[in-house]
Amino acid sequence: MSDERAELLKDFPQGGSTRSGGRWRLVVAGVFLLFIALSLWASFAGIIDLGGWHRVAPPLVAIVLALLTGRLYVSLVSGVLAGGLLSAAGAYEGFFSWLGRGGRRAGEFVANTVYDCQGVSWGEFRWNSFDWVNFGWGNFDSDNLKVLLFIALLMPIINVMIVGGGLQGVAGWLMRWAKSARSTRLVTMISGLVIFIDDYANTLIVGPTLRPLTDRQHISREKLAFLVDATAAPIAGIALVSTWIGYEVGLLSELGVGGGGYVVFLNALAFRFYCFGMIAFVFWNCWSGADFGPMAAAERRARAGKVLADDAVPMASKSMNAAHAHGQARIHAAVAIVPMAVLLLVFLGQFWVAETGRDLLAKDPGAIVSVSGWMEAMSSVSSSALLARAAGVALVAAIVLALGLGRIPIWAMARAIGVGLKSSLMPLSVLILAWSLKGACKDLETGAFLAGVLGDAIPPLLFPGIVFVVAAGVSFATGTSYGTMAILIPTAVPVAMELDGGYGLITMISIGAVLDGAIFGDHCSPISDTTIMSSVASSCDHVHHVRTQLPYCLVVAFLALSLGYLPAAMGVSPWIGVVAGAGVSGLLFACLRIFGKGDKSTT
Repeated sequence: MSDERAELLKDFPQGGSTRSGGRWRLVVAGVFLLFIALSLWASFAGIIDLGGWHRVAPPLVAIVLALLTGRLYVSLVSGVLAGGLLSAAGAYEGFFSWLGRGGRRAGEFVANTVYDCQGVSWGEFRWNSFDWVNFGWGNFDSDNLKVLLFIALLMPIINVMIVGGGLQGVAGWLMRWAKSARSTRLVTMISGLVIFIDDYANTLIVGPTLRPLTDRQHISREKLAFLVDATAAPIAGIALVSTWIGYEVGLLSELGVGGGGYVVFLNALAFRFYCFGMIAFVFWNCWSGADFGPMAAAERRARAGKVLADDAVPMASKSMNAAHAHGQARIHAAVAIVPMAVLLLVFLGQFWVAETGRDLLAKDPGAIVSVSGWMEAMSSVSSSALLARAAGVALVAAIVLALGLGRIPIWAMARAIGVGLKSSLMPLSVLILAWSLKGACKDLETGAFLAGVLGDAIPPLLFPGIVFVVAAGVSFATGTSYGTMAILIPTAVPVAMELDGGYGLITMISIGAVLDGAIFGDHCSPISDTTIMSSVASSCDHVHHVRTQLPYCLVVAFLALSLGYLPAAMGVSPWIGVVAGAGVSGLLFACLRIFGKGDKSTT
């Protein structure tokens, strides 16, 4: 080992048996749980009045334990159990009875993430009653099932592309532009911005495709996960056509403002300071190669040859993480590009095969090239079903190309599919637990409580900024951007209209604040499905991803608040705020580049 690499590695643990600071973290976690338990007991016993703050306990337990202990499953299960016990506290009939009720309630949260179990008997679980068009049984909450099916299909697609030599071919093609650490980071960012149509598709395409290149350039998996995550939700949230916009426009349409939901969305677009700020922040970070906080430590470790920490537990199976092209494979980029193109094209094409899309085309064939046409087609169809079907077609395409063009043996193909299915078990189980925690939050009305408590008695000029903070807090605590939007758009926006005396500047800024604050939590909450999928796509330890990314997200959120929402409410042009935020981000990384320990291998 060279002296330089030895110097770089001296700050990192070599054993890898435990997470850093494991003992004191467990002690702190134990004290924290004891404090929460005693507080809840005192509240239920009438000794103190928590004023409803017990509703925040489940996400608080999950998030704090995840960050302290690094044990994701234990943290999520603890949060779900806390939600079950609190949900059952109203029917208290003794300690053991309460424990039993709480355990059953937690189990219901898990079951309800997959289907609506109320009124469904096991006799209804028959293949001949399955709706193959909509992917579900009658009472099932099939949207979650479709997302799970999409992931279960996509992981074998990725592994088939790897074993068939497709991703190696793409990596070789991208090497024309990704010849240094800087250019590799920029290629990763641009790839994330180009696939703006859906954050799930964005995350799970960009991560596996660019991972070989970032590994070769000694870029940490934490940095890859950040680049993937930071260009998924933010770009999908502001793109004029995406699966997000249909949902956002649907909520905004309910406000009854003249011009319709899409016009309201466009009016608020200039006030999306967090999304624009994060994109600018990522660009300067990629260009400068400078980092701070936990990310800087991860990058120093990666430059010493270790893209993963010793104690990392990547969000994929070891066999998937170590997958490579088969020895007999013909290395060809088409083995990866064509299935991904099929995935995207089939996904987009289905909007126009659905009833609303067909009606639009029948009335106006030109609707397919208009933004309003895409918006109307997207707003009427669940994207999760479309993704699942597209993944099924893409898997067939990947198999055909790997066998025909890649010329790998059939047994290697079968093994690749098996490894891909096995690797999907971890993200599937984590997603189910994260959704279960969201179910507990919904049952306890955590989001509505936080919005109500934090949203009272706010001055008009401060209202948009506080709405952004409230939305960010709710989305981070619950892990759901859609849920945060559903809570705050009907509650906070009417208040803004009252302050405005109608639909005016404060209302437009507040709408942007709700949408951006919701994306903040979706982007960086440890219980958010997009955050989890970014860890999966990058084969990164999930807790490491959250720890390294969170400081960056907080910096951008602070800039959005101080240079965006507060000045905009005072009448300053929003574009001045966007430019100012981008300029401050660039200045920050320039200073880190000059005075800090940024990556010097950028040429």
